[in-house]
Amino acid sequence: MADKSRVLVVEDNDFVRMQIVHFLNDGGYETVECSDGEEALEEVSNNIDVAIVDIRMEPIDGFEFLRSIRGMDMATPVVLVTGDQNPDLLSEAAKWGVTAVLMKPVERDRLLKTVERIIQMRERAS
Repeated sequence: MADKSRVLVVEDNDFVRMQIVHFLNDGGYETVECSDGEEALEEVSNNIDVAIVDIRMEPIDGFEFLRSIRGMDMATPVVLVTGDQNPDLLSEAAKWGVTAVLMKPVERDRLLKTVERIIQMRERAS
């Protein structure tokens, strides 16, 4: 159930990260916070069920993070978070097996429903 699920939140904007973490903690999830993709690469292998990742970060952005974990053969579900309305973003996300894309500002209910759906799909697959 949700109380056992660990969610990695990778967001360089402190306010946005704290808001997402607050939503997830209120939803019963355990969270691991990272402020950039480099830090997240060190945490992603630590029993993470879902990763919520901002696209625009330095020095490693969301897509570089994705390429790195897919290159390590990790199938961790990734939800990208962005304020960018670029239509190419969705095709790039699909190419790297992104599970969902959420627009900023992240809506609490949409975030929780997305994470719950991903975790349920993973449980059914195992």
